[in-house]
Amino acid sequence: MDLNIGAAFEALIDWLKTNFEGFFEVAATAIGSTTEGLEDVLLLLPSWVMILLFTALAWWVASRGVALFTLVGMGLLDSYEFALFGTEIAVGMGYWEITMETLALILSSTLLSLLIGIPLGIWAAKSDTVDAIIRPVLDFMQTMPAFVYLIPAVVLFGLGTVPGVIATFIFATPPCVRLTNLGIRQVSEEAIEAAQSFGSTPTQMLFKVELPMALPTILAGINQTVLLALSMVVIAALIGSGGLGDPVVQGIQQLQIATGFEGGLAIVILAIFLDRVTQAIGERAGSTAQAA
Repeated sequence: MDLNIGAAFEALIDWLKTNFEGFFEVAATAIGSTTEGLEDVLLLLPSWVMILLFTALAWWVASRGVALFTLVGMGLLDSYEFALFGTEIAVGMGYWEITMETLALILSSTLLSLLIGIPLGIWAAKSDTVDAIIRPVLDFMQTMPAFVYLIPAVVLFGLGTVPGVIATFIFATPPCVRLTNLGIRQVSEEAIEAAQSFGSTPTQMLFKVELPMALPTILAGINQTVLLALSMVVIAALIGSGGLGDPVVQGIQQLQIATGFEGGLAIVILAIFLDRVTQAIGERAGSTAQAA
């Protein structure tokens, strides 16, 4: 008797598609609508207004240096045309719209990761049995090549943005679960005993003691989730998710060095902005927790 693991997994995907087709259609509609809604919001205002808003956010949350980088970097993602001595000059890469597509995909997949990952991390922190069960699952999710996730995602959801969000969600969720679990487990026994001595219920203990004290660690997990989601941009473009992955894939397929470099540079700019902002939020939360 031959045990073909690959064939068994394929049979499982076919079974899921046959028996839960309605569920996958509803999920695809919800995810697609959320992503499109976020994209519409990001493209609602003119690009220069959004650049100023991003710059103000970076200044308020992080520092003037990050704000300056945001202003210059996000400015390069847009395109500007002006006349100089009768000559039309174009400046910028002209990637603003696909950058907002990418940001919408990242926000959508990150939101899904947080909605599932944080409660799962809390559950794992409260139960050693759950922790033991999900640990190898998270190892599998992190070490499996990301390209592999695209196959079942396309089979279940078709081509487009939705399977890209699903594949990104699978790849980016483990840090959120792990660091939520770790943060709650690292809450000091003294704080827990003090809360118990005042008659705190388990719910009060969680929301008033454990989560606030674990917040810096949880935010570090969110930071890693966001960056891992961004790292899936190029891979997701292979199945029609669009965004900044398209020029990189085009550059690879057609050996267009300039196009590929510009797409990669745009991803780097967006990655640095998201990393510095989420990192600064985590540092602020850590300072607030220590002061409390």
